[in-house]
Amino acid sequence: MSYVQSVITPGESVVAQAKTHWFIYVGPAFWLLLSLIFMAAVPPLGVILLILSLTLLFRAWLYAYSTELAVTSKRVIAKFGFIRRNTVELRHDKVESLHVKQGIIGRIFDFGSIVVTGSGGTNAPIPYIANPLKFRSAALTGIEAPAV
Repeated sequence: MSYVQSVITPGESVVAQAKTHWFIYVGPAFWLLLSLIFMAAVPPLGVILLILSLTLLFRAWLYAYSTELAVTSKRVIAKFGFIRRNTVELRHDKVESLHVKQGIIGRIFDFGSIVVTGSGGTNAPIPYIANPLKFRSAALTGIEAPAV
């Protein structure tokens, strides 16, 4: 069961949910390819790079697996981390803004960081979110809709 599903209250429903973009695997895939090339040319260095690339690949998968961002009918929920979990849960009336940060590569491949800013200066930046503008639109629609 996901974190969001485990914390929603009776009468609360999920309005929008974001997923982690596949681009998070590009860096580890590059190092994996490089390690395979070095395995043929310089085997000891290739083994070291292979271990490094597999570690980076596992770390990216763990981040993608453990990151959740959702807007419910009552609040915004952001959770990231596996062993060391960080969560931010803001009621709609406490959300000041949802920022989307995208670089050139992010615009091309449609991913970016979403920063949820709450009253009191609470910031929850979550990188590598797929379709961040679509999520922000759905989230703002859910936030502005009257609570039932």
